[in-house]
Amino acid sequence: MSDMSSMSRELKKDQLRRRVISPGGPQRGTPREDSEEIVKQARHTVRRRRVIMALILLVLAVTGVTANYWYKRNYFYKEATVVWERKFERDEAGFVDYEAYGDNLLRFSKDGASYIGTDGKDVWVQPYEMRDPITAVNGDYAAVADRQGNKIYIFDKSGLLGTATTVLPVIKITISGKGLVAAIVEGQTASHIYYYMKDGTELKIYITGFLDGEIGYPLDISLSPDGTMLMGSYVYLEGGEVKNRVAFYNFSEVGKNAPDRFVGGFHEMYGSSMIPRVRYLDSVYSVAFADSSISFYSSLDVMSPVLLKQIPIEEEIRTIFYGSQYAGVIVKTVAGEADSRLDLYSLEGNHIFSQEFSFDYKYVDIDGENIFLYNEDSCRIYNRFGNLKYEGTFDFPVSKLCSGSFSGEIIAAGPQAVKKIKLH
Repeated sequence: MSDMSSMSRELKKDQLRRRVISPGGPQRGTPREDSEEIVKQARHTVRRRRVIMALILLVLAVTGVTANYWYKRNYFYKEATVVWERKFERDEAGFVDYEAYGDNLLRFSKDGASYIGTDGKDVWVQPYEMRDPITAVNGDYAAVADRQGNKIYIFDKSGLLGTATTVLPVIKITISGKGLVAAIVEGQTASHIYYYMKDGTELKIYITGFLDGEIGYPLDISLSPDGTMLMGSYVYLEGGEVKNRVAFYNFSEVGKNAPDRFVGGFHEMYGSSMIPRVRYLDSVYSVAFADSSISFYSSLDVMSPVLLKQIPIEEEIRTIFYGSQYAGVIVKTVAGEADSRLDLYSLEGNHIFSQEFSFDYKYVDIDGENIFLYNEDSCRIYNRFGNLKYEGTFDFPVSKLCSGSFSGEIIAAGPQAVKKIKLH
């Protein structure tokens, strides 16, 4: 019995020795190690599930964006619902037109101007008397001048900022995105371009041109959004022949280093081709519409503008149009079933699409990615891919179409009414 007890005690001691934890930490196969392994596996599983979920969400997001892209590109609106309507008195002898401005419309007439907000109500009204009002709009700023008159009214979205008075009659105006106004005024022997601050104060900056002089006679002008660059179309005489050019001027601090602030001129590619319209599309890119071409320029180097591309047009140009991202023309086609073709170009002059059509339009506007072809009682709307998005008629005379605040909304305006319309 003694031997058996002794053996039992030795066995118990041996079992205890095997259970003792060594100073180096837990040994392989211990409960603590098993617990840590389980935690690691759980964390790995959680991470894997998170990665899988993120991939699923990414696929859903890409699918949603792609579906929305194709929806906007190809969906054709079939119905139109009036969201709100504002009517005007029928006595509109002084009515002139509308311009897309701010969040909605600038309405101008011989008797005054008003800014119509997104709810159809007047944000402000400015009375005046003009024989032939003309307008210029750039971002939050607008100007209204009396052609062959001497007054220029300058506005922002809060109302009248100032009034400029000219000594010579105004021919054309342009406005920058900061409210600076440039005006072509005409004298008996020369034409001048004068500058006015947004409060109407005249700046001591001007350009004088003569038809038979080095500069020439300005047909059209456009200010860059910051107002430091001026682009002009000029006609001049050389050797008894009438020629045309596009010129750039820089009125910033660096422009002082250039003679008469002249930083770029282009004439060889135009010859006798008239250039009735020039426009800055954004702070860098600009476009010149001639009677047989479209030219795209870059002012990335403000001291040396460059011609990016000149696109010759062999057909008769019926209409030109431009926005902040695109420019285009509608030409008369000579063959085929359609009698017109719409050509759209990017800021750099890259061709985006051409679309033939037969539609008796009177007006063309581009607002955002919508291209509006319309007359007083009907319209067609194309997107930037050349797809027809909507075709419909109006129950009142329309002289202006533009995009609304949200996708699928348009604003239709005329002498008798303004309507916000939701397309479905």
